[in-house]
Amino acid sequence: MTEENAFQNWHEKTYNPSIQRFPERKPEFQTSSNIPLPPVVPPQEINPEQYAELGFPGQFPFIRGVQPTMYRGRLWTMRQYAGFSTAEESNKRYRFLLDQGQTGLSVAFDLPTQIGYDADDPIALGEVGKVGVSISSVEDMETLFQEIPLDKVSTSMTINAPASVLLAMYIAVAKKQGVEANKLRGTIQNDILKEYVARGTYIFPPKPSMRLITDIFNFCRTDVPLWNTISISGYHIREAGSSAVQEVAFTLANAIAYIEAATQAGMNVDEFADQLSFFFNAHNNFLEEVAKFRAARRLYAKIMKERFGAQKPNSMKLRFHTQTAGSTLTAQQPENNVVRVTLQALAAVLGGTQSLHTNSMDEALWLPTQKSVQVALRTQQIIANESGVADTIDPLAGSYAVEYLTDQIEAKAAEYIAKIDEMGGAMRAIENGFMQSEIQDSAYQAQRRLETEEDVVVGVNRFQVDEEIVLEPQKIDPSIEAAQRAKLARLRENRDNAKVAELLGRLETAARGSENLMPLIIACVENKTTLGETCNLLRKVWGEYRAPNFL
Repeated sequence: MTEENAFQNWHEKTYNPSIQRFPERKPEFQTSSNIPLPPVVPPQEINPEQYAELGFPGQFPFIRGVQPTMYRGRLWTMRQYAGFSTAEESNKRYRFLLDQGQTGLSVAFDLPTQIGYDADDPIALGEVGKVGVSISSVEDMETLFQEIPLDKVSTSMTINAPASVLLAMYIAVAKKQGVEANKLRGTIQNDILKEYVARGTYIFPPKPSMRLITDIFNFCRTDVPLWNTISISGYHIREAGSSAVQEVAFTLANAIAYIEAATQAGMNVDEFADQLSFFFNAHNNFLEEVAKFRAARRLYAKIMKERFGAQKPNSMKLRFHTQTAGSTLTAQQPENNVVRVTLQALAAVLGGTQSLHTNSMDEALWLPTQKSVQVALRTQQIIANESGVADTIDPLAGSYAVEYLTDQIEAKAAEYIAKIDEMGGAMRAIENGFMQSEIQDSAYQAQRRLETEEDVVVGVNRFQVDEEIVLEPQKIDPSIEAAQRAKLARLRENRDNAKVAELLGRLETAARGSENLMPLIIACVENKTTLGETCNLLRKVWGEYRAPNFL
């Protein structure tokens, strides 16, 4: 009897009689991407050719991991996203996390910093230090990393539109510590396309924004070679409501746009591709999430090899950071979030992540406290050291369900990318609202399933309790805003303002031309030009982006 006949025999003689006696919980089971989940994946659904192409860890198409030994050699980087209030307060949190066993830093900036305004700008009123750390000058950056040797840690900075300025400040601080730029390890997010799609902390129009990004690629290729020049982010696309398939598709479509921009700027793909990195969400649908990471890796490897002609294996490796899903956390019964985060983190590890942030149980309520951050870090450490899942490579490989979902996600994501190509690429798809409308529709469908209880969220639409939240909130002292303004006033009074004016004049001339802006931006921040002054100068030259209204 063939495998297919044996499966059919089981289905008719065992499975069907059983469900007639004991009906299943739902008429149909699907993933968040509407991929049907059969009770058992039939043999004919598994593509034998793709099974043969699974390969081995560290080899093309890298579906089983980008490193030959994966976590048997070195665990993923435990990189808790943190930052609030002032540079002084955030520095204390970073040193606490490092003392507790964290292995990399991840900087959260406040909203004014993210959109290129100083703490004393009127538009920053009421927002300084609220959702991240306030950084207006190289002096703030120096305080942020006080007593943290930048040649010993890798640092990720979630910053996009003003990424060039924050990277320049980081390089300047390293230089003061005696650390050369070519020794620095870390990542800037620097992903402006997803800001236009899903997040909104953009400043400049697309063309100059892409120029800044390719300037960073070109500069770091020679001067900061160990640095990841971009973290192409599906995380925020997923947080905005996309499905897992859309997260992969839109992220890789954006990656294609960046790679094309770099090659059009004269760079060879193998000169910069190994400095590209990615950032994905880890959501609740466990098997789909494991499969999503594997599918993204294989699809990206094929794109790099077949579309861009990459020759080096490192150019084809999709290396990614993962953060557990903030949008799945609930204010109701917040302790349950520890369980959600554990499952999401486990999916990321089984999917082969290089770096991981685990959300804290109280993040649906306020900025996380030190205690809840410690629990989040301990979650990673327990998975790493007690579960055994890091002891073998790609442990779910060969699972019928995981391989089926991997194939399905890859195929559906490839269909989206082909559709975006037909539109003229990611930027055109963003400009005409295609990505945004697809995400909005997905978010609407997810909300509808929640309201009809087709999907269950424990404590929200089922298993509710009357409760009083007893967790201790993290409070931001409102007086920090005045203190930040005072610091900026002293800085402007004590610096060489003639030199600042001269450098800003040179930057304006360069921005109107075509030279690489990174060396000038570094010179500006070293001479204490502020973030806002630099970004406002570029606003003057390039203008600001205004999102079209698609309604």
